[in-house]
Amino acid sequence: MNLPIKFARRYLFAKRSTNAINIITGITVFGLAIGTAALILVLSVFNGLEGLIRSMSNNFTADVKVSIAKGKVFKPEEDKLLKISELTGVDHISKTLEEIAFFEYRKNQTFGTLKGVDNNFHKVTAVDSTLWEGEYLLNSEEANFTILGRGMRNKLGVNIDNPLGHPLKVYMAKRNNSRKPFREKLATPRGVFSVEPEYDNNYILSSLSFAQGLLNYDTEVSFLEIKLNESVDQSSTIDQIKTILGPAYVIRDRYQQDEAFNKIMNAEKFIAFAVTSLILALFAFNMIGALWMIVMDKKKDISILKSMGATDKLVRNIFLNEGLLMALVGMGAGFALALILYSLQKMIGIIPSPGFIVEDYPIEIRFWDFVVTSFIVLIVGILASIAPAVKAASIPAIVREG
Repeated sequence: MNLPIKFARRYLFAKRSTNAINIITGITVFGLAIGTAALILVLSVFNGLEGLIRSMSNNFTADVKVSIAKGKVFKPEEDKLLKISELTGVDHISKTLEEIAFFEYRKNQTFGTLKGVDNNFHKVTAVDSTLWEGEYLLNSEEANFTILGRGMRNKLGVNIDNPLGHPLKVYMAKRNNSRKPFREKLATPRGVFSVEPEYDNNYILSSLSFAQGLLNYDTEVSFLEIKLNESVDQSSTIDQIKTILGPAYVIRDRYQQDEAFNKIMNAEKFIAFAVTSLILALFAFNMIGALWMIVMDKKKDISILKSMGATDKLVRNIFLNEGLLMALVGMGAGFALALILYSLQKMIGIIPSPGFIVEDYPIEIRFWDFVVTSFIVLIVGILASIAPAVKAASIPAIVREG
């Protein structure tokens, strides 16, 4: 074993002449353990929230969204659609049309987004799995049906279960000058979906033909929404789609579609991580004090070592390793504590989330959380060890007593 590490291990676990040094060392290690566990758990909470929100939004957003670079709508080119559908990495393609509309149900009125979708939309997004009420049905020879977001359903006071319910009036502004500025169509509310507030409070789904009729379009759409094959490299498939469509189109993956949310979440995670790291850094002062007292306690041993030929570098390395060992012990205990609390939250839910969409607070541990936390703790250990190690190296070989 390396000589400085051997001495450092002995000094860390051996009894000291003063019991207070043992207590201070124990408090330091305990503080490092608590700080390490806090870092892991803070990151895990943000991971859990991010994963939960993303899993919900995945039921409404596609893996890839294609829009026109200039303008709001475009006519899909069938030859290019055929080439995209033949790609190994593409499972389904859906045509959608979005526009702001005015909705009226009985005496209740509100603005929102009408999203016309084709028969493949539920295959691309699995929105049919988010139904909170009613059924997922948009196409019928009998009537035009709509699926409302839960928030829109509450704003309009729609009663899906009423068989004699009133029709939903949808008004869309006309693009050309006319005596009647709005085009009106009736639809029957058929179901209610619940994904997350951003979509629930703003969207109403209809058939693509219904939306095109309101806007007086023939085949125009706002987006092509694409479901990718999970077993095929998605970035390669997206590159192939870009090659087929060319520069006239904008292709966004799932991250780019939720870019604002991802930036906010990453910023909040960074701030929380920085604050917790600062708290962990405060424990470094305890470590400096503990190491300094160990140096004073081992002053005679250091003099003997130097009398036997130990160099300043060897003595300095002993106490640098002492700080590293202290950090490693605290870090190991912190990891164990974090894993125990994580397991308890997963199994029995020790922290509930009243009023939230899930019963227990979401939490998710990732490998890189341990890597980043280890780096922070070891840096704190090294920096806290420098001053005591330099002090130990300056102790002379002969100490005069009395």
